[in-house]
Amino acid sequence: MADPKLLPAYLIVGADEYKRSHAVERMKSRLEASGMAAFNLDERDMTKDQAIDDIIASLNTYPMGTDFRLVILEGCDRLPKAVSEPLVDYLADPSPTTVCLLVAASLAKNTRLYKAVAKIDAKAIVDCTPKKAWEMPKQVVGMARAHGKTIGLAAAEELVSRAGESSRMLDNELARLASMIEGPEITVADVERLVMRTAEVKPWDLLNAVSARDLPRALELLALQPDRSEVRLFSLLVGRIRELIVAKALDARGAGRELADALGCKSWQVKNHLGWARRYRMDELVEALSAAADVEAALKGSRDSALALRMWIISVCSK
Repeated sequence: MADPKLLPAYLIVGADEYKRSHAVERMKSRLEASGMAAFNLDERDMTKDQAIDDIIASLNTYPMGTDFRLVILEGCDRLPKAVSEPLVDYLADPSPTTVCLLVAASLAKNTRLYKAVAKIDAKAIVDCTPKKAWEMPKQVVGMARAHGKTIGLAAAEELVSRAGESSRMLDNELARLASMIEGPEITVADVERLVMRTAEVKPWDLLNAVSARDLPRALELLALQPDRSEVRLFSLLVGRIRELIVAKALDARGAGRELADALGCKSWQVKNHLGWARRYRMDELVEALSAAADVEAALKGSRDSALALRMWIISVCSK
């Protein structure tokens, strides 16, 4: 019998390639610890190898010299019915000495294959949904430990800003940084020095820098924005200032918890707004909004629109 802690099948599903690969590697490591992986591991790419009779036979093969056999079926996103149905039938009465890993970037919960795995046990579904953008830096902090390094949140945020939100790309960059840095910690300076910016700078980073009154960061991010994006950036910044005014007003009344409802958004979308609003006086926010009228006129009718936006951002961030 296989380890009773192991289920006979798992569905590793989600677009986060890093999470998927690590879930697979953890299971392979358990098998490799037996020293008999060469005889008990069967890996198949279901986008190319759909010999379902061979696959079912492999699933029903007894392990050799260890307590379980591992069959990994990659690319189970869109299996034809002639392949998925035999798997569904197998999962209704799976071999107790085989662990079947079905791996997919995406598989709808209403498919028969998904339901067949979920019926085995709730823990049989391994969720590899990517983190939201604002959650990625915290994930990077944890990922660095696998490479024998630590990384602070500020350095992780800079790495995400430069390398993008792909967990696979971030892990590759962490591995590279770990091999190049002698000390125990990857710092912001290390990231700035060694990581080339390949990800497109998002306007939200600029909005957040202005909200935090971080003028050097705001000007750096402004310089990296696409050409002729001043009107869109201005519109987004005006919207953010209005949000901060609402946050400031609610905070003054002790009703900061009502901010998400007042703005009609999710709480995670405004999780930093109260802290940012406290960095401004109300009259400063109102003045920034009043000055926006002149900036809007300059953006629409002047060749110096980039300069007008830059000077406005400087005035907003300056204390």
